Amino acid sequence: MGGGARRLLLLLGLCSWTAALRGNENSESLPESIPSAPGTLPHFLEEPDDSYIIKSNPIVLRCRAVPAMQIFFKCNGEWVHQNEHVSHESLDEATGLKVREVSINVTRQQVEDFHGPEDYWCQCVAWSHLGTSKSRKASVRIAYLRKNFEQDPQGKEVPIEGMIVLHCRPPEGVPAAEVEWLKNEEPIDSNLDENIDTRADHNLIIRQARLSDSGNYTCMAANIVAKRRSLSATVVVYVNGGWSSWTEWSSCNARCGRGWQKRSRTCTNPAPLNGGAFCEGMSVQKITCTSLCPVDGSWEVWSEWSVCSPECEHLRVRECAAPAPRNGGKHCEGLSQESENCTEGLCIQDVERGGDIALYSGLAAAVLAVAVLALGVTLYRRSQSNSLLLNSSLQPDLTVSRTYSGPICLQDPLDKELMTESSLFNPLADIKVKVQSSFMVSLGVTERAEYQGKAHPGTFPHGNHRAFGTIQARNKAMYIQNLASISTSSELRTTALFGHLGGRLVVPNTGVSLLIPHGAIPEESSWEIYLAITQKESSLEPEGPEVLLGPEVSCGPPELSVSTPFALTIPHCAHADPQHWNIHLKRRTQQGKWEEVMSVEEETTSCYCLLDPYACHILLNSFGTYALIGEPISDCAVRQLKVAVFGCLSCNSLDYNLRVYCMDNTPCAFQEVVSDERLQGGQLLEEPKLLHFKGNTCSLQISVLDVPPFLWRIKPFTACQEVPFSRVWRGSPRPLLGAFSLERFSPATTQLCCKVCVRQLQGHEQLLHIQTSVLETDRENITFFAHEDSNFPAQLGPKAFKIPHSIRQRICATFDAPSAKGKDWQMLAQKNSINRNLSFFATQSSPSAVILDLWEARHQHDGDLDSLACALEEIGRTHSKVSDVAEPELEEPEFPSSRNGL
Repeated sequence: MGGGARRLLLLLGLCSWTAALRGNENSESLPESIPSAPGTLPHFLEEPDDSYIIKSNPIVLRCRAVPAMQIFFKCNGEWVHQNEHVSHESLDEATGLKVREVSINVTRQQVEDFHGPEDYWCQCVAWSHLGTSKSRKASVRIAYLRKNFEQDPQGKEVPIEGMIVLHCRPPEGVPAAEVEWLKNEEPIDSNLDENIDTRADHNLIIRQARLSDSGNYTCMAANIVAKRRSLSATVVVYVNGGWSSWTEWSSCNARCGRGWQKRSRTCTNPAPLNGGAFCEGMSVQKITCTSLCPVDGSWEVWSEWSVCSPECEHLRVRECAAPAPRNGGKHCEGLSQESENCTEGLCIQDVERGGDIALYSGLAAAVLAVAVLALGVTLYRRSQSNSLLLNSSLQPDLTVSRTYSGPICLQDPLDKELMTESSLFNPLADIKVKVQSSFMVSLGVTERAEYQGKAHPGTFPHGNHRAFGTIQARNKAMYIQNLASISTSSELRTTALFGHLGGRLVVPNTGVSLLIPHGAIPEESSWEIYLAITQKESSLEPEGPEVLLGPEVSCGPPELSVSTPFALTIPHCAHADPQHWNIHLKRRTQQGKWEEVMSVEEETTSCYCLLDPYACHILLNSFGTYALIGEPISDCAVRQLKVAVFGCLSCNSLDYNLRVYCMDNTPCAFQEVVSDERLQGGQLLEEPKLLHFKGNTCSLQISVLDVPPFLWRIKPFTACQEVPFSRVWRGSPRPLLGAFSLERFSPATTQLCCKVCVRQLQGHEQLLHIQTSVLETDRENITFFAHEDSNFPAQLGPKAFKIPHSIRQRICATFDAPSAKGKDWQMLAQKNSINRNLSFFATQSSPSAVILDLWEARHQHDGDLDSLACALEEIGRTHSKVSDVAEPELEEPEFPSSRNGL
């Protein structure tokens, strides 16, 4: 009885609700529930799907639910009229429940007439005895595909094994167009060829070009509406010719005298193809040769007849030596010896034999007499020598021996030659003297000299010996103090233990740093990572016009493998202009040889180089030793030099030395000069200035001007000095370019005012104003370095990064997701002045994370989060500065809520 009454009430309520729906077509609200009865809530077997309207064809949205008494559509917050519903009811044989299916049509006009903050949407609402259920919202959009590509691929000519990158940006469309590449009208399948990659944001990348890759490439864009073809791009893979090996030298073409030899090679290794350059150089080489002419032998004149022999014969000889046969010439013809009877037949052999016996006996007696005489003379001389040694009373004079130690100053300022012991102390062979020229002493490079012998009047300083001793003691104390604070190793090196959280490693005061991103090192593992600068002369020998633009930097260990590229920052001294410089990155192999990694302007997916005005930031996947090499393209290429002037007192208390340095405009080069000057007791006299040194082969002039005439005088022939272009342009391990010696007229003069002019002929000029006290106690110190990294060479974990990790994750999640107009991370790169070689970022798992790592490397000193926040606001993805962002709580929105609050 009670159940029947409840069902009756439910039917009455449903009828009244249906009448209200029919009577009010513009009703904006319906009851969310009807009188309920025992049962279950409706369950949707089919929900409306997102749909696209193609041209003018309407689309059909369907809903199917069980159990359901009624189903109605709600579009854009308004109920759809009942007459527009097509309803069908059936019975589920398995459960016995009613299954209701409803569908509506949505036309193009309805979508175009709707103007709202979001897309046109519809959802189903189903009723049962217990209440209502709502389906998902289905969006309805008008599908289209514009005709023109935003970027067509461009034809290229590339060398064999070079990289080919064809860019393609398809037309704007809804839904977003899918891109397919055609080569000679045949589809390209990157799954069948590992050398081809088409995943990098619709671009076609061929890692190593082959001859078979030449052809016409077309970008095809298609969606559900239409297909579009881009303009065809012709790719030509060419082969530059290469010389074969030289043949062996031919034989001399002249059989006698001067002639020629030649050897040849061909341009077939490989032969030039598809317009490749022909081999440069000569295909044939010739050298002169001389073939020795054959000389026939000729007899000399006969010798005199010999004495008559016991056999009553005498003989004579001749030699084939006038000339002797050589170079294959003929030998003399005839006999080389003749003999004949010397007694005209009257030979008496017995008499001759008796005379020979007497002759031999006389000779034996003479030899015996000479031997006895020689023995007697030897014994006499030996006895005289022994008596002289036993009776000698001569003693060496040891009273004149003295020992001196200290710097030796030469008073003659014009003496430029190194004096040796043979020229100064020739009569005393045992004296060992080490003397330096006045030019070396003026530089402050004095060494201790120890010798024995009489004092030479020209080797000691004139004047007050007490004052000299005071200066010497003071310089020695300064030397010991500075030596304790300067590293004497050939490397500037820093190390730290890094883990999964990453960090930053800095070589203090050098501009060299290493950034290990968060997550680059696997979890539960740690590595000791080092960063070092080679201070000695680099092992890299530039080829041809190439020059070294910065320090040689090593990082490691080499066996460490990272999952995310790390950032290495190397300072450089080039005025980076691609019209005047071609800058390369090189790496030293395990065999000690240097190989080119990439050009700064090259597009590659192996690494990335971003060239700032004073440093180069490199994204790498492997550790090793790297260096920057620059090849000047024109005479307008500029090498930036830092000009610094140091000064110190000479060993003569009246002399003052000025030393002028022109070094690379990098912090590490300046630090090396400062370290050397500290060892010599030098003081920086003026803030260093920047000099733009052009590659126009003009030399550098250094001069001292406006020296006070009545207080100081500059020593003759040193007021102006000229340095060859090659020494400045190539860079020198010892960048001292000019040394000047000034002399005071009186010890009372303690102030020095002058100017140092450094200029390149037909180039830039800098003028440094020197105003200093020659007394070290009155001198003002000039700060060498201002960066704070000297106190924190290693920063580990979150403290090393300017962007908080939580904000970084949100930025990556936002910009890595694709949108209808392309990849948002490309806009992030553009706002951070990253406009080329985007293929490198496209191949990374998170392009936005790598872009932010590069931002961290570039802003390690300023950490300008405001500029990053402004860039994000311009893109339109955030509305507040990064530094003020707080993490919001994530909530699941309900279906009736609009998307404006997300």
